[in-house]
Amino acid sequence: MGAETRADRLERHRTGGVRNSLWSWPDAKSPLVVVRNYLVIVLARICPSLRLKNRLLSWIGVTVGVGVSWGLESTPDVFWPERITVGDDAIVGYDATLLCHEFLQDEYRLGDVVIGDRAMIGAGAVVLPGVTVGDGARVAANSLVAEDVPPRTTVAGVPAEVVSRADDDDGTASSSA
Repeated sequence: MGAETRADRLERHRTGGVRNSLWSWPDAKSPLVVVRNYLVIVLARICPSLRLKNRLLSWIGVTVGVGVSWGLESTPDVFWPERITVGDDAIVGYDATLLCHEFLQDEYRLGDVVIGDRAMIGAGAVVLPGVTVGDGARVAANSLVAEDVPPRTTVAGVPAEVVSRADDDDGTASSSA
């Protein structure tokens, strides 16, 4: 048996009707909760204080570790922020997006996003639902993370692929080319 993939961890919710699944969001999540989440996220996105940003995001359900740094304009999932965990001293870069949902034609999918301790998510990166970014891992700017990122590994690109791994013996990075 192979290792569990992101797709294996996603919850699938079929939707009926002739329209795509995004039309079913009010049945999936209370519109009032989504409006509250949106307003809090807008405030957090522009707030320069990291402490206040962490408090605001914790208030809507994001699990925020000690010393987490959110860049300006970074965006957690507006529908299901409670499915996000960000570990101690992690960095979520400028305009990065952490998604816990995918609305498709006939279904929507949900998955937890876990960012490990001291992991770094680069500016403009998008992390898809069901992804775990391991401790000390690095996601390059503008990457699309569609699969798990092992600890102490750097990924880049669309879709993100491993570009280097920390050497277990001496702590230096080694290329995976």
